[in-house]
Amino acid sequence: MDWTDRLHGALIAISDRVNRLDLDASLLAASGVRLDRALFPLLSRVALNPDFNVAELANLVGRDHSTVSRQVVKLEQLGLLTRTSDPDDQRARQLALTKAGEEMLSRVAAARRQRMEDHFTGWDEADRDRLIALMSRMLERGPPGNDEE
Repeated sequence: MDWTDRLHGALIAISDRVNRLDLDASLLAASGVRLDRALFPLLSRVALNPDFNVAELANLVGRDHSTVSRQVVKLEQLGLLTRTSDPDDQRARQLALTKAGEEMLSRVAAARRQRMEDHFTGWDEADRDRLIALMSRMLERGPPGNDEE
């Protein structure tokens, strides 16, 4: 197996691990947050990608636009998200966290930080920093095959 196959396998394994619904449910429980676990990835992605619209969010999470649109409505009804007009395109609506959404994700972040610290016990700081730097460098160019010519 060449290095590209090994890297692809590692990236898929990381994605699989990060996107497991049982881990999300466990993290929500550990943080004392009551939220449908199907909504949690959407709320988290809006926090990381402010001003995304529903179409961008659907593409990011790999779900159908209509499904994500219905889930965004639920998050709005829960008071966790708002939609505002896009200043560049009045037809589009940008998504943003509300104060309640920010507070909820802050509680989840505390539980996530503890889990990350536990997971990386035994790694020295230089190894953790190098892992982060290399992953960041990889992500700077966008997905493979999507390089600008």
